[in-house]
Amino acid sequence: MIPFVRQNPLWGAANTPFVRWLPAEYEDEEREPKGWNPGRLYNGFQLPLVRQVSQEILRSCSKPSDDAFSQMLVEWGQYINHDITFTAQSPGTAMRMSGVDCLNTCENVHPCFPIKFSQMQCGEQDCLPFTRSAPACFVNCTSDVRQALQRQQMNIITSFIDASLVYGSTPKQQASLRDLSSDEGKLAVNERLKDPKGRDYLPFVASLPSPCRQDPNDVDGERVECFAAGDTRVNEGLPLTVLHTLFFREHNRIAGELKRINCHWSSETVYQEARKIIGALHQIITMRDYMPKILDQESFDHYIGPYEGYDETVDPSASNVFATAAFRFGHPTISPILMRLDEKFQEHKCFPHLRLHQTLFSQWRIVKEGGIEPILRGMIGVAARTVSPDMLVTEEVAQKLVVLNIPREMDLGSLNLQRGRDHGLPGYNDWRVFCGLSPIKTLDHLKSIVKDTSVAEKILKIYKHLDNIDVWFGGIIESFNPNSRIGPLFSCLMGKQMKALRDGDRFWWEAENVFTQQQKAELSKTSLSRIICDNTDIKEVHPDAFRFEKYPSGYLCCDDIPSINLELFCLTGALLLPAGTCEENKSHPRGTTLATVGIYVLIYMICKFHKHMRFNILAVCFTSVPSDKTYCVHV
Repeated sequence: MIPFVRQNPLWGAANTPFVRWLPAEYEDEEREPKGWNPGRLYNGFQLPLVRQVSQEILRSCSKPSDDAFSQMLVEWGQYINHDITFTAQSPGTAMRMSGVDCLNTCENVHPCFPIKFSQMQCGEQDCLPFTRSAPACFVNCTSDVRQALQRQQMNIITSFIDASLVYGSTPKQQASLRDLSSDEGKLAVNERLKDPKGRDYLPFVASLPSPCRQDPNDVDGERVECFAAGDTRVNEGLPLTVLHTLFFREHNRIAGELKRINCHWSSETVYQEARKIIGALHQIITMRDYMPKILDQESFDHYIGPYEGYDETVDPSASNVFATAAFRFGHPTISPILMRLDEKFQEHKCFPHLRLHQTLFSQWRIVKEGGIEPILRGMIGVAARTVSPDMLVTEEVAQKLVVLNIPREMDLGSLNLQRGRDHGLPGYNDWRVFCGLSPIKTLDHLKSIVKDTSVAEKILKIYKHLDNIDVWFGGIIESFNPNSRIGPLFSCLMGKQMKALRDGDRFWWEAENVFTQQQKAELSKTSLSRIICDNTDIKEVHPDAFRFEKYPSGYLCCDDIPSINLELFCLTGALLLPAGTCEENKSHPRGTTLATVGIYVLIYMICKFHKHMRFNILAVCFTSVPSDKTYCVHV
């Protein structure tokens, strides 16, 4: 083996196929999704239309709340999902060869796979438009020739939890989001707008005018364009935009502090060090604070377990079933109402609550209606929506979902089911067997899983055969494990994926030589609540932003929320001045004395030599006689 050459450099990389944990199931065994050919039978029956499943089982009228967790738990799920998966779509809605426009056809013509209505439904058009995911341009080598020929789908972002949704997954995108004129390694800010307290907003997209909605009561006013971030889905909903804004500000805050501490660092060094810290924050919040609340502790210990270091044999690539089914577990918990709260966590008198469909691609509401704080308080100060078998998806996402470039409201449940068939995902029972769970073979067994007799009977009536149940649907109807927010199947699939994302990432924050032990201890103090305190005008927070308690019970002043001491990062990855000397050195015309430069050269040589030693030098220290200052460099 050649030293320093990665054996699998494409694992987890952007623009690579999702991995398959089970072979795809297509009607022609290669590319046609289930339901493509009318009359095709599965276990003696036709598959139900996904719209029928959505309308007859998934629809919900009420909004039960979860007294244990805040709405932030739901929003973080969508946010971190956008750091892991982004399925490539077919490049256009029309086929060049056939000239068919997927927005205007109800026929199955590649790449169009419309969501058809049952005969009992009526309307202007008897289907919803649906365009298939783009096929991957290459696949991993496999000894199974049949599987090698099957259609695969592409993840266009890095699979790692690496804050790619803050920075982007391509060099071009990363460069476009940076303030290259600054020596502080910061991200570019909005040049036109600030929030009410003068804090920065994300920059606007370059292509103007953008498709984002505008204030209907101010048609002649200044446009508020779509925001630009490392992930183009930043504008899909206001809570998502809020979290993007939070970490964009946190990068710039950390970069400013690192530059103050290490004034000799180049802009590139500051940017990369700040980015490294932001990536670690995403990993810590997700794995330490978020996942144990989604999985019960027993499932977390079984499927993920304690960290034992980087394992180069583990493929961290996102799996197709994770991206297309398991990590869509949170869609039933989407609230139909966006709560906006004031400083006392009461309904905001100036900015009332909004229906979900009013928040989609409506960034003007952040700029013109109080900034991100009213929305953020609603995310941490309101109980999350939970689900039950007879209350799965709200009307806001079943009838009023807004998708850019589609001139009609969509149905999220139907989209999820159709996407699973588009990707050739095996059925619910196949995945239960994969996870070591018993397949559902009888109505009584289904009733024990769903815990609702009428819903179980309705499922069998619609699907006709239990082996025909779609995996996403099967996963969300399972009763939750105790102290969990998902059932046995999704616990398995999500746990398996999260362990792979952690153990197969050689830059995971706990991995050897990524951070020093002191830095790891300091990073462990981080919390989403602290990040909120540092980047907004919110003065009181719950110490765990994912936990729900009615204000003011359990809330603390921001001064009492632990913070990271960035002084411990002053000696990482560069030759550094002692803390606090930057201002002194600015008075010197060259910044430092010739003697100091000589000292840096000496330390540089020691550091270079240290890389080839078989023992560890923790630090090199010396005392400057004229100033009586002690200089240390961690190597």
